Amino acid sequence: MRTNERSPLDTEAADPDAGWLATVMHVAFFVLLCSSLTRYLIVHPGAPSTPWVVVLAVVLALLYVLGPVLGPQRSAASGTLTGAPALWLTGVIGTWLTLVVLAPSFGWCAVPLFYTGLRSLRTRPAVILVALLTAAVVAAQVKLRLRFGFDPNLMFAPPAVAAVATAVFIYSQRQADRLRTVITDLVRTRRELAATERREGTLAERQRLSMEIHDTLAQGLSSQQMLLQAADRLWDDDPVAARRHIRTAASIAEHNLTEARRFVHDLAPADLADGGGLEEALRALAERESSDTLRVRFHQDGTPTAPLPERVQSALVRIAQGALANIREHADATTAALTLTYLDDHVVLDVADDGRGFTPTDRPGGVRGHGLPAMRARLQQLGGTLAIESTPGEGTVLSAAVPLPS
Repeated sequence: MRTNERSPLDTEAADPDAGWLATVMHVAFFVLLCSSLTRYLIVHPGAPSTPWVVVLAVVLALLYVLGPVLGPQRSAASGTLTGAPALWLTGVIGTWLTLVVLAPSFGWCAVPLFYTGLRSLRTRPAVILVALLTAAVVAAQVKLRLRFGFDPNLMFAPPAVAAVATAVFIYSQRQADRLRTVITDLVRTRRELAATERREGTLAERQRLSMEIHDTLAQGLSSQQMLLQAADRLWDDDPVAARRHIRTAASIAEHNLTEARRFVHDLAPADLADGGGLEEALRALAERESSDTLRVRFHQDGTPTAPLPERVQSALVRIAQGALANIREHADATTAALTLTYLDDHVVLDVADDGRGFTPTDRPGGVRGHGLPAMRARLQQLGGTLAIESTPGEGTVLSAAVPLPS
């Protein structure tokens, strides 16, 4: 629908605050109607047309009162007034025109009727109606004052007032339409943004779950599988070593069960649950991951000037768990070292081993499998970086750096 064909009533119906303007116009109409009738009775006492003027004034008042009852209703196809509302508007205008012919002073009621026409019709027919009403006012006033000579105000003042009132009314309604369009677009955009945020949140949560499962349950199950396979191979020849592998697997299973329970409740890693901080968590992790075939040491360099955020501590513990799991499964190393270094504006976790090493450029982005991309994703969420130095046959050094809060 084009803007110049839109009825202002569509705007009023959608804007409850426009009710006060309608109330003012209705009150003004009845005040002008009563004052015009009073003036006529005072100026023309006993005139032959007095009964007709009184009756028509009462009829006009009753018709005007019926306006809110009938309501300016439109057909869905054309948007024009139909049925009783159209007859109502015709009756109001016709009665007023008859009154103006009999008593020109009723022309003052034209201003509220301008508003009635503007709010009931589309812009073009409303402007035509205002022009006709204005012409009737001018004709009545000229007829009334003709005996006093020509008065330019009677010819040009009513059209000027009508033009200004109509222009202001239409401009206000079109501005309201534009504002309503902008608000509608903003609401739609907000809904789209909310939907996008929900989708991004879902994807982020899926990624988080994937990393958590990989760094806890998957790594633990993989370690248990390797230990049980080793125990199966040694069961006949070295039952003592086989039982040791089984006990280690049981210990890992117990720890994984604790991790799973905390994971379900979205808590920090189990190593951080004792309240000892990041250093104690990494030290406990090194002791737990040490075995007959792999010795893991922990070293701290520097001291923090302020407690690290829980997210940073949790991420570094998860990265250490994932790195040690990779060492145990793929590196064939005998020693590994966890080094936590506090710098002025960064905290750095280095995980080094003396294993077989690999070429970091074997895969796109210099990482392989799922564990290293998960570590990189964790660090990116914290604004950190992941660096990997490895050469086949010379071991691997993984370095995770996280900026410290200022």
